[in-house]
Amino acid sequence: MVLRRIFFRWLFPAAFVLPLSLFIGWIVFSGGSGWALLWLFMAAPAVFVSQLILTLVVRARASVRESRAVSWRDAAGIGVWHVAIVALGLFDSRIFFPLLVLSVLGALLLFWSSLAQLWNEARGVATVMHTSDGTAYIPPVRERPAAPVDGEVIVVSETRRPD
Repeated sequence: MVLRRIFFRWLFPAAFVLPLSLFIGWIVFSGGSGWALLWLFMAAPAVFVSQLILTLVVRARASVRESRAVSWRDAAGIGVWHVAIVALGLFDSRIFFPLLVLSVLGALLLFWSSLAQLWNEARGVATVMHTSDGTAYIPPVRERPAAPVDGEVIVVSETRRPD
């Protein structure tokens, strides 16, 4: 639970730290070619926007808001995706393209996974019943009986006559 809560707290700062790590990697590891700089000016905003969108979709889930922790699927996916982005900042030509593909696919998979989890939590729950032969069915919705309407009441009282 502690690790999942750390990822929960890390989501918003990551939108600023990850693009910054790409710029720092470009400076430190001499990614100084013009193409790398052009790539950097496209990649940093893309990482920023995709991280913000992912953060908002993950935090939109009720289970995440209640527990203040991401799911294990989110934690694993976000961890791998962030490692790939930081490794891109090394600007090593031997692994640059595979890491670029991994980071783009990771962003798409994380977005899809987060939307699927949000959808599963947001949709209504239907009760499925089974007949004696195992056939599943959804029982019809029972309407509440209407409240009795007060109608006209006639009271007949009996009195005894003296004989």
